[in-house]
Amino acid sequence: MLLGSGVVLAGGAVAVAVTVWPGGDTRTAGGSGPSREPSSVSAAKGTPTPSPSPSRSYALSQKPRTIPAVRQHQAARGPGWRPSDGGRVVVRSGALADEGRLTAGELGLTYAGDAKPREGDVELALTGSGTSASEAYTLTVKDRRVRIAAPAEAGVFYGTRTLKQTVRGGGTAPEGVINDEPAKPQRGFMLDIARKHFTAGWIEDRVRELGDLKYNQLGLHFSDDQGFRIESSSHPEVVSDQHLTKAQVRKIVALAESRHIEVVPEIDSPGHLGAVIAGNPQLQLVNAQGVAARGAVDISKPAAAKVVDELLNEYAGLFPGARWHLGGDEYRALMASNPEASYPQLAAAARAKYGAGATVADLATGWLNDRAAVMRGHDRTVRAWNDGFFRGGRVQADKRIQVAYWTGKEIGARQPVEYLSAGRQVVNYNDEYLYYVLGEPNQFFYPTGQRIYESWTPRVLRGTTAVPAQYDKQILGGVFAVWCDLANRQTEAQVAAGVRMPLRALSQKLWDPVKPTLSWAQFRALAAKVS
Repeated sequence: MLLGSGVVLAGGAVAVAVTVWPGGDTRTAGGSGPSREPSSVSAAKGTPTPSPSPSRSYALSQKPRTIPAVRQHQAARGPGWRPSDGGRVVVRSGALADEGRLTAGELGLTYAGDAKPREGDVELALTGSGTSASEAYTLTVKDRRVRIAAPAEAGVFYGTRTLKQTVRGGGTAPEGVINDEPAKPQRGFMLDIARKHFTAGWIEDRVRELGDLKYNQLGLHFSDDQGFRIESSSHPEVVSDQHLTKAQVRKIVALAESRHIEVVPEIDSPGHLGAVIAGNPQLQLVNAQGVAARGAVDISKPAAAKVVDELLNEYAGLFPGARWHLGGDEYRALMASNPEASYPQLAAAARAKYGAGATVADLATGWLNDRAAVMRGHDRTVRAWNDGFFRGGRVQADKRIQVAYWTGKEIGARQPVEYLSAGRQVVNYNDEYLYYVLGEPNQFFYPTGQRIYESWTPRVLRGTTAVPAQYDKQILGGVFAVWCDLANRQTEAQVAAGVRMPLRALSQKLWDPVKPTLSWAQFRALAAKVS
């Protein structure tokens, strides 16, 4: 097509500027749409000017919108990338084969192993720099190709999640370079499968959801007063009728590992052991009047430690992750107004073990330390609920035990700064924002994603007030917890729907705790498109 315009010159001659649009495309000067550099011929001079090779000029790319949002995007000009026929996923390391096959299947591409990348491909690579614990990645869109590179496999996986969401949300990954990494190293979802049986398939669905949102922990609280929900060979008498088999658990763990999610188990003790006591009634704690303490084992009895340690040792082989939750909260003996008078056998055991003046709190702290030592024998880092730590006394909780801070409602409540100023590491389970308790008992209310998104940060450990910024690095991350106190108040489907937006909001705030750029309404709309 020729586009001509005439200009009258001196003497009446007409100069005609002719623009040739390669490919037959036609645009008016200053018109809309993609522009192409023309070849020009001046009729006045009669000689052609040099013509550049055909190319298309693009506007600067826009930062992609994902959940969580990428932290840095360097804009560029170019067509971007979208899945196309013949597109492939190639890997520069055999260690990335799982990530490559998963991504290829999700985007409708072919997995081509270590083939040389070409136009239309997605390339996955390990950079060889940084640590194996790094979760940072770089995603580059250039020359109609995508390259995702990271020091460790987890970072590459997170880059593929960004690409998946970008394509799902807009069809095209924008030109440019993304540099991204999380603010917090622990980003978790905890599920109480002890009080309510959840099917293996439902849990697997949550693992896939968590992976796409860049979570890296799934907590399983599988022992409590109402049930013990995983098959046991050492103590089959404690297992509830409805439970997960070890084969099902291995499948869940394997799926989680493929999404770079660690499963963090919890056997809570010395309280919350009602299901264990049902199979071993001789372990029940009773007070001076012979009244049983619900869910509590008598920690003055060596047999109680033996049973719990046998369970810990058994399940250490089932869950290969680096972390373990010991519980330690709400031991009934310590909820009495005078534990020493109410439970004289515990007071006597404390004095015998730790000397005159030792208390029931010392005995309970010693129990926690002993269980921590068992799990350190399996090379685990352990955590315990904040109301399992006590002030003063002859015995202090081991400094290596991380604090799972959930409440300020316990007897002798301690502010988060008390743990932080002592140098302890803390994981945020703030019950004001992050506790989803079925049936909403005890003044709990279902948390909303909007509240997390607009007013919570990892430094808000208790209530609604943030701790000073100087403690930020000691706060390792956060966990959204589903508790099933009134197990039948919601179905599995209702739980999945109820936690959907809170999980997305928490994902955003753990990845980047600053005020989000999107409004809550915009964030909700984005979630409907990309996740």
